[in-house]
Amino acid sequence: MTRSELATAADRLDAAGEATDDDSAADRLDDVAAQLRDLAEADRDPDHGRLARIESKLHDVDVGESAATEIDEAFASIRSFRETLDGV
Repeated sequence: MTRSELATAADRLDAAGEATDDDSAADRLDDVAAQLRDLAEADRDPDHGRLARIESKLHDVDVGESAATEIDEAFASIRSFRETLDGV
């Protein structure tokens, strides 16, 4: 089962990684994008805690304006998915 919002967030992070000149930030964004792709294809939904940790990792990435816009779009997709989960 694909969770389209998480796959979309991963795509946005890929775009953010391409938009930044900081190799360290690009690597971190690639790592988070891979995690989101895994969660999008997993057998069960991730919990709020896992998604909150991912969001926290994204808050710590320092990138330029173009990449920041893509990260904001990724946040929006993650939050949209979180609204479908039970709990917090």
